[in-house]
Amino acid sequence: MSHWPGRFAGKHVIVTGAANGIGAATARRFLDEGATLSVIDLAADDLAQVFPEPDAAGLFAQAGDCTDAPTLAAFHAEAVSRFGPVDVLFNNVGQSGRERSAPFVDSREEVWRFVVEVSLFSAMRMARLVAPTMRGRGGRIVNMSSDAAFVGDAGLADYAAAKMGVVGFTRALARELAPHEVTVNAVAPGAVRTKAHERLSPEVLARIVAGTPAGFIATPRDVAAAVAFLASDEARFITGQTLLIDGGRWMS
Repeated sequence: MSHWPGRFAGKHVIVTGAANGIGAATARRFLDEGATLSVIDLAADDLAQVFPEPDAAGLFAQAGDCTDAPTLAAFHAEAVSRFGPVDVLFNNVGQSGRERSAPFVDSREEVWRFVVEVSLFSAMRMARLVAPTMRGRGGRIVNMSSDAAFVGDAGLADYAAAKMGVVGFTRALARELAPHEVTVNAVAPGAVRTKAHERLSPEVLARIVAGTPAGFIATPRDVAAAVAFLASDEARFITGQTLLIDGGRWMS
């Protein structure tokens, strides 16, 4: 993937869930394109591997639980104290119930609540922290949805609901902030080769590929490229949109 050196020079970018997969790839891309970067993730060891110098010039990395509102508030306050107001927020953090996922009739409310907390509420809380300042100076918010919200994958009712909630939140917030030169968009990836995919059997992976018209599984860098575009000045006239990055699995 080609980079645009200096595209985010002078911009303070926050990425949540930056220790692995799409979050890590996107965070590295923002750094490579000149951004000042603040990142947070619960996986402290993985975060340290991706960002071995967490207090390097232009970088602030903190381990923390993105489902905890006080933790997010403290992280945001520290990031702003170091680098000033946030220009770009990528609300990446989120996940399904994973091993606790089940057909809806067998699912448990405690899992629903976790999935909604990490996939929707975290984005709303983080956006609430940055939006007041962005209203006065402009900015970019990119939220993480999923093509599961559109396709409606069996066994992922809670995840699909949370991720479609992200779509609705994106549209409403985009309308509110558009007069203030703030764009709000979402990306909705399909099959992406991350750690979660390492736990899938070859048979399951083969079915995923067979169900993807493009005929292959994406890499995190494919999503990072789209996020970087939506966060850039080139996308200033795009807002309230959800970009599916799924090799054609869902075509609207």
